[in-house]
Amino acid sequence: MKVFLQTYGCQMNKLDSALVTAALKDAGFEIAGNEKDADAVLINTCSVREHAEERVFSHLGHLKHIKESRPELVVGVFGCMAQRLAGELLNHPAIDIVCGPGQIPQLVKYVKDALSQKSKRLAVTENIRTSPPENPQLEEFESVYDSDDKAIPSQAFVRVMRGCNNFCSYCIVPYVRGPEVSRPPARIIEQIKRLAAEGIKQVTLLGQAVNLYKYYSGEKTYRLSDILEMVNDIEGIEWLRFVTNYPSEDDFVKICEAMRDLPKVCHHLHIPAQSGSDKILKAMNRKYMTREYLDLIETAKEIVPELAVASDFIVGFPSETEEDFQATVDLVKKARYKNCFIFKYSPRPDTTADKKLQDNVPVEIKKKRNIELLAVQERISDELSRDFLGKEVKVLVEGLSKKPYKDSAEYVDAPQLTGRTATDWIVVFNGPQLLAGQFVKVKIAKTSPFTLFGKLSERV
Repeated sequence: MKVFLQTYGCQMNKLDSALVTAALKDAGFEIAGNEKDADAVLINTCSVREHAEERVFSHLGHLKHIKESRPELVVGVFGCMAQRLAGELLNHPAIDIVCGPGQIPQLVKYVKDALSQKSKRLAVTENIRTSPPENPQLEEFESVYDSDDKAIPSQAFVRVMRGCNNFCSYCIVPYVRGPEVSRPPARIIEQIKRLAAEGIKQVTLLGQAVNLYKYYSGEKTYRLSDILEMVNDIEGIEWLRFVTNYPSEDDFVKICEAMRDLPKVCHHLHIPAQSGSDKILKAMNRKYMTREYLDLIETAKEIVPELAVASDFIVGFPSETEEDFQATVDLVKKARYKNCFIFKYSPRPDTTADKKLQDNVPVEIKKKRNIELLAVQERISDELSRDFLGKEVKVLVEGLSKKPYKDSAEYVDAPQLTGRTATDWIVVFNGPQLLAGQFVKVKIAKTSPFTLFGKLSERV
């Protein structure tokens, strides 16, 4: 039997899909390359933005038409949207399975049951904020299956914590992923050692607020800085990343010192600010002010001078004035990020912002501010990228670029490849495809705001 799996959303969702894929293969399923060849279709969903849910409903409409001629096709929806909409989603004519993030260890069984018994299944966490955050089945599932995602050779993602307790007023995550819980350090280290033995060179530690990792074991309290030190000692792992960070002084200096002192920890920090206006930060229930955020950035760059910093921003949040927006522009200019992810505000059902704040910034203004902030960041990124001209950088090769045979006449048997530096700059160069998953050195000859272009110097 064949299963096709489509993933929407963040890296956390991609990791869940990789775990489910590994479990499906272990159970004897084949992974189909498209829906046409599949006996079952699974969709891993995202609820963070309205657009993500709209894409899922569009996909389900397509599957509904397919099921009219192939009624035996099984369709399952899992992830955050499944947890949020639950039974409402199961009423969709295309859907047979609705499975929350906490129930993915049972998803393979649900697929088997649906294929053999043509039965519908709803499995989500009731009262997710008051349910016990510990999930032994999920912990075991994660430890056993690791990540089957080999799309990027030599790289793996390891979750160190689940859920979130920050309750930003715009965010649905605490209500679909549940309370914050940190995984035991021993299980994390055991998992990464196994990945290293399989040839993984780079590990990225994942958490909704990964820097707030906290695990109590007797009198010892483990923090992220401790986990970084423990992973740094694992033979075979060469680069170590961690995302995403919530702006907080808690363990922050020790994390920065770990980046400075531990050779395997990459000098890259993704720390979303969301706004540069204190008024908007308060309305967002972000627990810091702009000055405190900038102090964190200054501290980080003092400890790690070559640090590359990235951020997220929401424009058009309820009651955001032009003055508030310009405060965000000022913050971007002061922080001088390597790159930013910028989103137009869209209300999410059941969040505090949706219940208590009016979405009163016109769509046209949101679009205008989005474009303006992107342009500001592009100018900064262009300036920062120029510093690499003529320099040689170490790159972990990911594989073929989006246009691998652009210069095929000039570079025979050496398609265009792409990779990243330790500071997360994208590097494009020509070389043999077998370099995917390997470290190389590339001399930079040309730059654009978000990409470095160069020539292969040597294999490391």
